[in-house]
Amino acid sequence: MKRIAILIFLSCSVVWGQGSTAQISGTVTDPSGAVLPGVEITATQTETSVSRTAVSNETGAYVLPNLPIGPYRLDASLPGFRSFLQTGIVLQVNSNPAINIVLQVGQLSETIEVQANAAMVETRSTGVGQVMENSRILELPLVGRQVYDLVLSIGAAVQTGTAQTTNRAAYPGTPTFSIAGSLNTANTVTLDGAMHNDVASNTALPLPFPDAIQEFKVETSSLPAQYGFHSGAAINAVTKSGTNDFHGSLFEFVRNYKFNGRRFFDAKQDFLKRNQFGGTFGGPIKENKLFFFGGYQGTITRQDPVGQRAFVPTPAMLAGDFTAYASAACRTSGATTLPAPFVNNKIEPSMLSKAAVNLSKRLPAAQDQCGLVEFGNPVKSNEHQLVGKMDYNWSATHSIFGRYIGAFFDQPSAYAISQNLLSTPARGSSLKVNSLVLGDTYLASSKIVNAFRATWNRTTDLKKPASFFAASDLGVNIWNDPADYMTLAVTGGFSIGGAGSSYLHWAWTTMQLSDDLSIVHGNHQLSFGASVMGYQSNSHHSTFSGGIFTINSLADFMRGTLQSYVQGLPYTLWVTNKYLGMYGQDTWR
Repeated sequence: MKRIAILIFLSCSVVWGQGSTAQISGTVTDPSGAVLPGVEITATQTETSVSRTAVSNETGAYVLPNLPIGPYRLDASLPGFRSFLQTGIVLQVNSNPAINIVLQVGQLSETIEVQANAAMVETRSTGVGQVMENSRILELPLVGRQVYDLVLSIGAAVQTGTAQTTNRAAYPGTPTFSIAGSLNTANTVTLDGAMHNDVASNTALPLPFPDAIQEFKVETSSLPAQYGFHSGAAINAVTKSGTNDFHGSLFEFVRNYKFNGRRFFDAKQDFLKRNQFGGTFGGPIKENKLFFFGGYQGTITRQDPVGQRAFVPTPAMLAGDFTAYASAACRTSGATTLPAPFVNNKIEPSMLSKAAVNLSKRLPAAQDQCGLVEFGNPVKSNEHQLVGKMDYNWSATHSIFGRYIGAFFDQPSAYAISQNLLSTPARGSSLKVNSLVLGDTYLASSKIVNAFRATWNRTTDLKKPASFFAASDLGVNIWNDPADYMTLAVTGGFSIGGAGSSYLHWAWTTMQLSDDLSIVHGNHQLSFGASVMGYQSNSHHSTFSGGIFTINSLADFMRGTLQSYVQGLPYTLWVTNKYLGMYGQDTWR
């Protein structure tokens, strides 16, 4: 049996397939190998009793497209032949197994039952992929319970980075990948058949935690037409759904430095405390008709590291004595003689900058005569993730679902915790991701299936700088905004604030409507799809409006001598875009 897939792309913009489903296809024959048309084939999901029926055509072929994933049984019947029943079928995300049926001559009341978890041959997909099923997701060790880390276990993937709180838009802890040599921004991510890409960073929105995700599949190479949005790989994930039985779980994972031994070359323990806890619960609201699933995970992280160094003005410097500062003991390049107006590395205190003196009094005290200060930026983050899903079998030909995911990350600035000015470059972050999807699957006939998705994704990212004081509070005659922030960097000394650590507020909203139509016509399975997406980005920045002071050395700082000074106005930027994508594909047997 041969299959030829003909792909047609109309527009090179955005196209999304229903990657949260699967399909079964095959051929029905008698023991001699003769094809049997008119056979009624029914696939029933055993956990929800949802069934789908097809009739074999004149060549004995049948297709059951857009099936929800999960365990199935397959029934086939035709007058004059024994009924056929096969169990042990498990459909995985975006799988397309071929199950060929052989009907034995006999009475319809007699049944030939096949009970086997037989390997099902993939005959339709043109891509190369592998599924990470629920058992491995739950049982494989994961640092921080980050499901995306399991992409590396699929193969052909290399992690290229991990989002930090300093990254714009990307959710902290979310990794990026190069799959089969693709760019890390060239991967399509879908969740429950809906777009799950972060349009700002062109990477991925956070996936549900392990207990709330059913499975995911990574595909690459010659992908089907519906993945026309990106040229790299496709990651298709599915959240769990309720079934006819009630199921739930509770969990808690603790990591505490008090339970760890100190590594041999470390001066101290790692000071990391992380507590992850939550649970899931799902089941029927009305048996065989309406199902629910919900889950929550909380993550509390505390860390108080020490390992950074800075040099600040010493009491001797504030008195005009820079002798120790200029000595070989305090300089890696050897002793030096400071230029005029210094005399023998000393200067009259009245010649020091009043603003520099005012700032020096607010810095932590030097720990030696060179001005050394050892410190760390404490971390205090709280994260919450919510997952909710409803599935409703409206009728034998119509089913709908709704799914919501909320991920909320909050971390105050290090200065808000320590009140150490040297920690002001480490700003805080408050990032919120909300994703809402409505799906509708309708069977117009046994050969025509339509799948519709409406998606709304919104990410807000508030970078919270340290709130301390502005240059005008130190006696510098400038305008500044905000009124509690500034940026100053002294080469070989210390830094406070930072242009990249200033106030920043982003909001990205994406709305998408997509529709996929599957038509079985003779030896052809025709697939058509269209997607319309609107994207809006609103942002407000104050990168330069607080003033950026750059100074060559501590000696220049105390004298008020600048290397450079940059200042600009705060600004607001609004961007809107619209995209349209369409595709067509013919799979010919």
